[in-house]
This record gives sequence, C-alpha cells and structure tokens, in this order.
Amino acid sequence: MEICYLVMKSLFLFFLLGLAPPPSSVVDDDLGVARRRMVAAIEADVRLTSAQIGRRALDPEVMEAMGQVPRHQFVPERLSRHAYENRPLPIGFGQTISQPYIVALMTDLLAVSPGAKVLEVGTGSGYQAAVLATLGLQVFSIEIIPDLAEIAADRLATLEYPVRTRVADGYFGWPDEAPFDAIIVTAAASHIPLPLVQQLKPGGVMVIPVGGPFTVQQLTLVAKDPAGKASTRQVLPVAFVPLTGDR
Repeated sequence: MEICYLVMKSLFLFFLLGLAPPPSSVVDDDLGVARRRMVAAIEADVRLTSAQIGRRALDPEVMEAMGQVPRHQFVPERLSRHAYENRPLPIGFGQTISQPYIVALMTDLLAVSPGAKVLEVGTGSGYQAAVLATLGLQVFSIEIIPDLAEIAADRLATLEYPVRTRVADGYFGWPDEAPFDAIIVTAAASHIPLPLVQQLKPGGVMVIPVGGPFTVQQLTLVAKDPAGKASTRQVLPVAFVPLTGDR
C-alpha cells in the first residue's frame, strides 16, 4: 500500500526514537486534509475558467467523488507526496495521470447518471476510471500499453473498483460492448475517431482532446442528438499525451 512521503518520514522518525507509530486514523486524517485541499484547488480552477467552460461550479457528486478516490494509490510511490497537488504526474511508459481539475471537468461534461455505460479510451493509471466507477457508472476501459494495462487492472481490482479493462487500440473503441451512453478519451487525437462516434448512443456525449502533440489541443465535446446527428463544441485548451495506435 502506498503512503505519502511525509507519513513515511514520520514513521521512520518514530522508529528511530523508539516510539509507537501514529495510529492509522492520523494517516487517514492527513490524507483527508490533502484531498480536501485538492478539491478546493479544483473549485478555484473552475471559477477561473468559468467563462470558457460555461459553469461556475461542477456537479457536487463529481466533486464528492474527487474527494473520495485515493489518488496517492494511482501514482508511483516516489511521487506519492505530490499525489494531491492539482497537476499531472508521470506514471511511466511515457504516460501521465491527468491534472485533477481536468479529470473533474471531463467527468462533469459527460453529464450521465448512475448506471450509465461509459467507455474510457486510455486507462493509464486507472484513476479516471476509479472516479467514474465511484459515481456508479458501468465503466469499460481500454489501454494500448500492455504493461500499463496490467498494472491498472490489478490496482483497480485490489481497490475494488468494478471496472472492465482490456488491452486494445482505443481508436477503434469496444464494438462488442457498444453502444455507450458516454465516451471519455484521455489522450489527444489528431481528429475525432469515427469508430467512437459510431459507438456513441443517440443522445450520448463524448469528451476528447483534439490536436497534435506540438499544437494547441482543444478539449472537445461531441454530442449526438436523438436522431443520431453529431455536433462538436470546443471547451478549453489542454495538453495531453498523444493517442497512439495504428491510426
């Protein structure tokens, strides 16, 4: 189990002094404080970008989920002391865990209710999938890097998040489980993948960063009307690692 750097340091000092380590409740309280600070930082970013994203606050249930999921469990142990900072962090394999503000915003933009079927393209550390699962969604997550997919699947299972995962090229979605109420893509594509649009239910939405690795990317909301016609809206400039695969 990963614990933050400050807690590890405290335990080491207690050991040297021959004292009993702090009770687990102290550790839990410290992490709880860190998560509350992270949530406050997200709320501040929402207010700063309210004109662009079209809202001054995110869904309270989304913010509650952000305050519940233990982000320190989804980053490398050497970076656990930074887990609740409002910024992306490297997770190996050239990938990152997204900034908490962006995770919260993308989750909020999906605007789905408990029980909805959601496809995530880019499992990464598993953090975004855990947030979605905490909201009571049926989560199907694809990762193209086998080792990263295995680590994330094991972590999600250990933490008891009911997420179905697979190793595949996310550009092509998960046809066997389509259609989906919502799709979330956690890597930047040069264009909106047609297979993902096709796997989106009428009335559904997809959130995806669009743009090249050396250009301005735009977080884009793709919405299908009840007749199945898709429209797009740019929400916010972002910076994501590129979507990889055959396309």
